Amino acid sequence: MEHQVYVPAPASRLREALADPARVARAVPGLQQDAGADPGTGRLKVRIGSHSITYRGSLRVSPHEDGSYAVDGDATEARGTGTVKLALTFRLAETGEGCTVTVTGTASADGRVAELPAEAVQAAGTRLLGRFAEGLGEAPAAGPASVFETEVPPPSLAPEAEPDVVEEPVSEPVVEPLPEIFAEAAHARRTMIGRSAEEVDHAPPRGRYAPVPAPQTVAGASALRWAAPAAALALASAIVVTRALRRRR
Repeated sequence: MEHQVYVPAPASRLREALADPARVARAVPGLQQDAGADPGTGRLKVRIGSHSITYRGSLRVSPHEDGSYAVDGDATEARGTGTVKLALTFRLAETGEGCTVTVTGTASADGRVAELPAEAVQAAGTRLLGRFAEGLGEAPAAGPASVFETEVPPPSLAPEAEPDVVEEPVSEPVVEPLPEIFAEAAHARRTMIGRSAEEVDHAPPRGRYAPVPAPQTVAGASALRWAAPAAALALASAIVVTRALRRRR
């Protein structure tokens, strides 16, 4: 097989990426790396026409003396016995502001992929190589920083330098006496409304707690009882005298 891909990135950037196994692994589209395994080892789902096949394997890159790179890979089906083997050579050439990647080599496969149309398999292979070459030009120079290398910000409760604050003397408020007219108005208002708070506090209790009045003396009641008949007798005498005088006339 032979395939060419133009990458809008300088050849030096792709050479740096091919020299770093971690960047090579990040450039493979859809590769799910196995935890704790070497870079480039994991699972890869390949879309061929209307079919999807998942492979588990590894990819390795080694430089040649002529400036080219050997890309070797082997994988097996995750749900089957089919296998795939790659033996490719990458050559880089400066082209304007970018570079051209020429891929040559051989690929062999059996299992499910051998049952699919050859045109669909070739189209899927060239698409995967093109995306891989573009990923080499876009791969970051370094992976995500480790949490142990991250700079720890200072705690929010750390003491900070306090600015110099000049305390100004607090002056006590001056209470001016009220005018005489306000005092007279307050006295008049208290007189119209009712008794003051002091008078209410010293007033005798009312209701069920009011004091019981002392009983009246008998002398006053007996005097009032004899005074009523005497007044009635005097009034009767006056009526009799008046009638006698009228008859004589």
